[in-house]
Amino acid sequence: MKLVVGITGSTGVIYGIRLLETLKRLNIETHLVMSEWAEKCITMETKHDLNYVKSLATQISDESNMAANISSGTHKTDGMIVIPCSMKTLSSVANGYDETLVARAGGVTLKEARKLVLVARETPLTAINLENMLKLARLGVVIMPNPLSESRLAVLGVSRIIFISG
Repeated sequence: MKLVVGITGSTGVIYGIRLLETLKRLNIETHLVMSEWAEKCITMETKHDLNYVKSLATQISDESNMAANISSGTHKTDGMIVIPCSMKTLSSVANGYDETLVARAGGVTLKEARKLVLVARETPLTAINLENMLKLARLGVVIMPNPLSESRLAVLGVSRIIFISG
């Protein structure tokens, strides 16, 4: 299995880290892309640094590198997980606005009819957020809420995300 993993947003980066740790233990190939705020929050919210998080992935691309192989449908993957997924990223994917590599890779995943899982981190949700989620759900995108805590629930949440991804 080969998955693209996007980590976006300003909170909840620990869930992306836990997912990468689990996928590495399962010997699943990963291609990691992190937003600017995800990178900043790793050191603010967790005990980890960027080097540790990057070491968990098989391959890494900078978010601004729109020429990365995952920006093309010819690069074969089994799907993509964005965890946490900011509403900015969710909106970008829903509306075809490929401003960042995470959004572009999400759009490619959609157009190639591959599994796309977005683990939304926002709460409460606005009507605009819900409309974007509904639009994506109708296209077959799996929208999941962030796990609620760094407890066993987070471990169960990550396990469910991996199961849903294929």
